Amino acid sequence: MTAILDQLRTRLVLDKLPGADDEARRPLPVSGMLAAACTLGVGLAALTTLTLVGWIAAPSGTLGAGLPGVFRTAAQLWLAAHHAGFAIPDGRVGLLPIGLIILPAVLLYRAGRWMARDADLRLRLPARLPKNSPREQAQARRRAQLSLVVQAGVSLAAPYSLLAGLIALVASNEITQPFIGEALFSHFVLAFLAGALATARMIGPWRVMLRLLPERVRALTVGTAVATAVLLVAGLALVLVAVVINFDQVKELSSVLSPGFVGGVLLALLQLLYLLNVVIWAFSYIAGPGFAIGADTLVAPTGVQLGTVPSLPLLGALPESGPVPAWMMAVIALPFAAGAVAGVIVARISPSPSYEAAPLWGFLTGVATGVVAGALAALSGGPIGGGRLAAVGPSPWEVALSVALEVGVAAGISAGVANLLLLNKRARAPLDKAAAPVRKAGAALAKAASKVGLAESDPRPLPGHWMDATEADTQEIPVIRDDWQDEHASAEAETLAQSRPRPPEPGPARPPRKDIVDESDDRGGHVIYVDPYAWDRD
Repeated sequence: MTAILDQLRTRLVLDKLPGADDEARRPLPVSGMLAAACTLGVGLAALTTLTLVGWIAAPSGTLGAGLPGVFRTAAQLWLAAHHAGFAIPDGRVGLLPIGLIILPAVLLYRAGRWMARDADLRLRLPARLPKNSPREQAQARRRAQLSLVVQAGVSLAAPYSLLAGLIALVASNEITQPFIGEALFSHFVLAFLAGALATARMIGPWRVMLRLLPERVRALTVGTAVATAVLLVAGLALVLVAVVINFDQVKELSSVLSPGFVGGVLLALLQLLYLLNVVIWAFSYIAGPGFAIGADTLVAPTGVQLGTVPSLPLLGALPESGPVPAWMMAVIALPFAAGAVAGVIVARISPSPSYEAAPLWGFLTGVATGVVAGALAALSGGPIGGGRLAAVGPSPWEVALSVALEVGVAAGISAGVANLLLLNKRARAPLDKAAAPVRKAGAALAKAASKVGLAESDPRPLPGHWMDATEADTQEIPVIRDDWQDEHASAEAETLAQSRPRPPEPGPARPPRKDIVDESDDRGGHVIYVDPYAWDRD
């Protein structure tokens, strides 16, 4: 699609001169209109081809009479890809596959990238920038970038939604009538998000895109995204486990339909498009409220009550009616875990200087996650005509309230604890930094004192007997008798076992001292000890 747009730009700019790139760029609304038109054309062409294949494989008259009916069906699929509902004689159709949004979202994102390269997107900074304040200058530049991103999103979304209104009029027939208001709103929102995201991506990498937001808003956005992603991954894991456990029922429903080869491929594609809806239903199951498959039905951790289920093989993974095993209640802990992770991330991105504010911001992250969860629940469900299938999917307000409370409480606690630890760490940092020179000076003084003999540099333990360390290392304790050992010799042996072994000193062995007299008298059981070191004190 971008190649088509580049060729269109080359044909329209015929008199482009070297070095005149800025003069050749078109205004932003013009580039947005061209991008919107090409997106609609490419998207409708792809869906028309897919519908034509289904028309060939389907029974006669299923997708309309002739090629006009095929194109009208493709237009209705395009509107359904933007989640625009239809009115039918018995009610309305609102249960639309969320996976089909991927096609227009990718096309719009590529068109937005082309629009950002093709149009004049120079920043319009204020005439009077703050002086001598780099922070205020950076904020002014950031506000100018945000304004440019919003303008680009509107430039793509406005013509795109108007063209969608024309498609809604063309797609109407005597059976289905698209809701024009829903078509205009859904097309505008999707195109605005894709265009704004593509333009912000042109400013810099993904991390730079987040820096366009204020710090607190950025923390809430990232925390909400993380909590939502954790819950969606948990929902996907629950769906896969349910399909594996109930694979026999899924296989039986597929064999009952017997769609054939082409029909089987289309049926598999349809189930893949509805997979995200089912993941959000599992998301709602984990949150607690559960979901419904028709009136007076409920699939929740507290119990399952089902009736007749539509013959979609993926729905064969639903549990049977009746009580749920007690261990399944453990899934309710997952929203609290998601909130704990989100709270830590919020505290790390934007720590609060006060202890009371951090839990509040964590709880607000849970509220924002609840709003997103409610919106996803509303998109994933909807009626299929009237009667019993008028209520399919989770209740948006119940899911939003449950997720807001569960994630909010956990995020508030974890954000408060993480913020407290960060504040204590930051409070200790100046003290540690100020004490570092004192510690270094003390270590230098101790080293100098050990060199001049004012401090003991040998870290070995002192001996544990009555002699001092120097004499214990240089003189042997006199032995009274070869077959007898007194308490001092035992203390020496114990001390030598505790101390580090010292390598033998080189040099000749010292001769035995002649002035030490060993006298003993065993008569009467008395032993006479002679002080061998008396001569040193004379």
